[in-house]
Amino acid sequence: MKRFIFLLSYLTFTVLVASSQPMSWNKTYQDYFDLYDDVAIEQMRLYRIPASITLAQGVLESGAGRSELAIRGNNHFGIKCNGWTGRKTYHDDDERGECFRAYRNAYESYCDHSVFLTSSPRYSRLFKLSMTDYKGWAKGLKACGYATSPTYASKLIKIIELYRLYRYDSMSDAAAPLRQGLQREVFAANDNYYVVARRGDTFRSIAADVDVSYRKLARFNERDKNDTLEEGEYVWLKKKRRHVAKEYRGRFHRVAAGESMYSIAQRYGIRLEKLYKMNMLTPEYAIKVGDLIFLN
Repeated sequence: MKRFIFLLSYLTFTVLVASSQPMSWNKTYQDYFDLYDDVAIEQMRLYRIPASITLAQGVLESGAGRSELAIRGNNHFGIKCNGWTGRKTYHDDDERGECFRAYRNAYESYCDHSVFLTSSPRYSRLFKLSMTDYKGWAKGLKACGYATSPTYASKLIKIIELYRLYRYDSMSDAAAPLRQGLQREVFAANDNYYVVARRGDTFRSIAADVDVSYRKLARFNERDKNDTLEEGEYVWLKKKRRHVAKEYRGRFHRVAAGESMYSIAQRYGIRLEKLYKMNMLTPEYAIKVGDLIFLN
């Protein structure tokens, strides 16, 4: 018994010492945040999950995008299959050969992370917290069983504070959701409004819900009226603007895997022609992962 108590005390001491160690800044983490900060902000506005928490979880769970799960399956949040019907990959974790979700790109992983947290009753209490209470969110994720590591919450908090990720959480109100008695949740951004496409959506199906002509919707979004939309796409309800919203002006968007000039234009609610023009590019130019796209 004495040996057991000594061992337990030693392990507790070890955990406390490990959790109190200072964390040093490194460029790999910063590059990761520069690449995915816009996606985290977008998801925050859609699902009310602090961008600081999303980014800290992403960098920690994926080893800044360099883990086996991130490389093989674009899984940045360590989410296991658990009823998943999409592509899968297998990896040793708590047990050997466990099943993990796999995605076409990192953006899909970020979207699924939001859906995972919002759709599970286990995490419902987190959404009663303030959007700027990153400490409460970090501790709540650990308490709700997101990770088994006893230092999980403290690691998230240290990352958020070292890289000042909390500054992104104040951007949550710029596109707060609007509920107008329609069949869709409508969001505001860049002096415009948009909805998020569901699986199997077309401009006709969205038009029926938002009381806007499907032909107009297609024109506003620079698409053919008969196109089938991808789940998660932004569909703007008015003609897109010539410039991005003020908080993005003068900044750059770093191209992530699976993105195109069109998807970037949709994300910021700017006309595709204007995005090409401000970057002195032509539609023939094929953007590459890591390219910097100027926003104005």
